Amino acid sequence: RPHHHRLEDGRIVTDRTATAWMPPEEVIPAEVLKAEVRAWAKRIGVEPTMVTVRAMTRKWGSCSTRGNLTFNSELLQQPAEFRARVIVEELLHLKVRNHGKLFKALLRSYLSEGGRLQAP
Repeated sequence: RPHHHRLEDGRIVTDRTATAWMPPEEVIPAEVLKAEVRAWAKRIGVEPTMVTVRAMTRKWGSCSTRGNLTFNSELLQQPAEFRARVIVEELLHLKVRNHGKLFKALLRSYLSEGGRLQAP
């Protein structure tokens, strides 16, 4: 089961001991997440075939070879900055299928100063 995560120096850090409680107003509907995906996809210049939000036990997101993106429903409870990081990583897999140098360079290109993602 995923745990609370945060960005630290541009990297995702897992905090398995923290309570990931957030006020209800910070939990977003799935349609908002899908809108964020569409906005980032436009900026990156890719078009996912389908975007699905469902319960996942081991991952925050995945990208199939057919271009289908799936996001963990627990992502709806994560901070916007973390959601953006996961979204961008999955969308970049539509361009680069691995986590090699090109993938990392493209990911860095969407990071602003201080390790924060720029808004779409």
